[in-house]
Amino acid sequence: MKVLITGGYGFIGSHVADRFFKEGYEVFIIDNLSTGNKANVQIKHRGYTLDVTDPKCEEIFRAYRFDTVVHLAAQISVGKSLANPQLDTDSNVLGTVNMLDLSVKYGVKRFIYASSAAVYGLDETLPHLETKSVEPISPYGISKYVNELYADKWHALHGLSTIGFRFSNVYGPRQSAEGEGGVISIFMNNMLQDKPLKVFGDGEQTRDFIYVEDVADAVYRSANSSHTGIYNLSVNRQDSVNEIIRSLSEIRPDLQVQHEPPRPQDILHSRLDNSAVMRDLDWSPLYGLKEGLERTYAYFASQAGEKEAAATAAADPAPARARPKLPKWLMPTFENLLAFALTAWLSLSIVSNMYGVIDVKLFYITIVGILYGNRQALLAVALSIGLLTYQELQAGRDLVSLTYDTDFFFSIAIYLFIGLVVGYAIQRKNVRISQQERKAAEASERYEFLEDIYKEVREVKDELQLRIMNAGDSYGKIYYATKELESLEPEAVFNSAVNVVKSIMRVEKVAIYRINKYQNFLRLLASSGYDAKSLDKSLRVSDFGHLQHMLQNGQMYTNKQLEPGLPLMAVPLYHHDQVAAVIAIDGMKFESFSLYQQNLFQITADLIASSLSKAFTFIEATENHRYVEGTRIMQPAVFKEIVQTKHEAKLQHHIPYLLLQCSLNQFSPQEAAQFIEPLLRETDYVGLAEEGRFQLLLSNTSKQDLNTIMPRLSHPQISFTVVNEE
Repeated sequence: MKVLITGGYGFIGSHVADRFFKEGYEVFIIDNLSTGNKANVQIKHRGYTLDVTDPKCEEIFRAYRFDTVVHLAAQISVGKSLANPQLDTDSNVLGTVNMLDLSVKYGVKRFIYASSAAVYGLDETLPHLETKSVEPISPYGISKYVNELYADKWHALHGLSTIGFRFSNVYGPRQSAEGEGGVISIFMNNMLQDKPLKVFGDGEQTRDFIYVEDVADAVYRSANSSHTGIYNLSVNRQDSVNEIIRSLSEIRPDLQVQHEPPRPQDILHSRLDNSAVMRDLDWSPLYGLKEGLERTYAYFASQAGEKEAAATAAADPAPARARPKLPKWLMPTFENLLAFALTAWLSLSIVSNMYGVIDVKLFYITIVGILYGNRQALLAVALSIGLLTYQELQAGRDLVSLTYDTDFFFSIAIYLFIGLVVGYAIQRKNVRISQQERKAAEASERYEFLEDIYKEVREVKDELQLRIMNAGDSYGKIYYATKELESLEPEAVFNSAVNVVKSIMRVEKVAIYRINKYQNFLRLLASSGYDAKSLDKSLRVSDFGHLQHMLQNGQMYTNKQLEPGLPLMAVPLYHHDQVAAVIAIDGMKFESFSLYQQNLFQITADLIASSLSKAFTFIEATENHRYVEGTRIMQPAVFKEIVQTKHEAKLQHHIPYLLLQCSLNQFSPQEAAQFIEPLLRETDYVGLAEEGRFQLLLSNTSKQDLNTIMPRLSHPQISFTVVNEE
């Protein structure tokens, strides 16, 4: 059994993960680590640092197909929800809707989520019952109530089994100072730091405190229950802040208390009725407040000791003073100034004396523009104009004369033109490069994420294969099946599937049919054990009741009445939630016709469907390289591979095929394809052979069928000849 826990590195989530792991579940965690800590979870699990609104979550659902989802990820601070309601909504509402959608899409059996006592608002008619109306006063409480409405509606619309818990004030080990039960964790931290405990008001305000392991127990029990809806999760008891302080004083008699003015909008008293959850889940809290506080203090004390030891061990002598470095953003300007200094030296000394016609400043502006873009190019232009002015003044000119010197202004115009053109072109290039780098980084990140999931799935698959091999029974052949079916070409998968089914099911007669896009015809793709006359090459779905029923409900057909002319068992293969092919078997021994064999056939079909779906997905992804652009004409290498697969099927299973050479006269292959493609079946192919020859591959067709086929393919500009198999 697989369970996904969102927010699993957090306070409550980590305890829930521990509980499910102890019960034998395979644990997966999604957490953005905004409040969680990976150190909280020490059990074997698979974790992903993601937000629950991230589209990448779908890849995880698709890869692992969870049985149960426990959705605990949330923004938990009431104060933050008041300061930033949009953030609260994004995290709590949109995240929940995304998890609900993915759970429906990928067949999750049980969806468990966290609500809160905050939905009851300021109502102090105690105890709070699940049936009473709610009036949340904070965006946090509103978002939790909205989640309840969504979960209830998804249960009604999609049949998703949902159950939610309105937590009272949860406390215990691993808790941070945030959240509704944070008063206890704050007290613990203050005690260990010898700080006074701050109490707002007189301390007589009460809450319904529940220990975190009791919460984890209830969540686990709900995973194995059929009850749905919303439940209070509490101990149904009111404990005041003063009572907590009295209990803590038994642990630390030297406690100091500091009273502060009461906070506005604080709820004075809260208690949740827990009779419904105790009745329906056969649950009751195991930990009283005193024992819970003792266990919590022991945890916080041990953590404080570990931190102190780590800080002592990490203490080092004062590090050597680092050399100051020029800020990165100043480096281009600094290098620009160095280049200008060199330019000024060359202009004022060497070049001016040797080659008066060479203007070094033009080279300087061009090089700076190429290296750094328009900003530094404009600075170079300004510096060059200043240098030019200085040179003119040194030559005996005055500023007034320069204002009407056309050569002077022409030089300035040249500087500006070169600086703007070169700088703009380079800047534009840099912007495009930056955009492409961002896209490449995003693609690389997604690729790495998918590769990690792929590696994890492969590890699981290899582990399962090893278990199957070591099992010693007929399921050991599934390992052989996975190896046989490892191909990215559907024709090769279909051909291998015949051998796989024969080997695992121990039958001689196997037939695989491909269904057309209209779902009304089946075309024979591969078979074994049948003679040429006993097996139809095409089946009209409307002529066979068992095919209609199988395609409608998507389930295996079993010929329990042993009706003649029908296969003993048949099962559909799916791709993209649509039937892509059908496998039929016959000739099984009567004593083997059992529920065990039916289950084995279904498992085998699922393996074939998985390999087939992978092959179809590969073809869709490489379509541009597989076909001649704008047509369905296969490229030579792909066409050659399919012909080879058909040849192997003929040798192994005596499945005929015809390869026709097309003489096109003045027609192009594209024009010929437009005529031929509508006449072909789903199992036929057109492609280019060596030296660009246009050929037609007809599946499950012998030379005796030519008299029927040729009239259908007749065209005044196209002629067909049979290609020698060799």
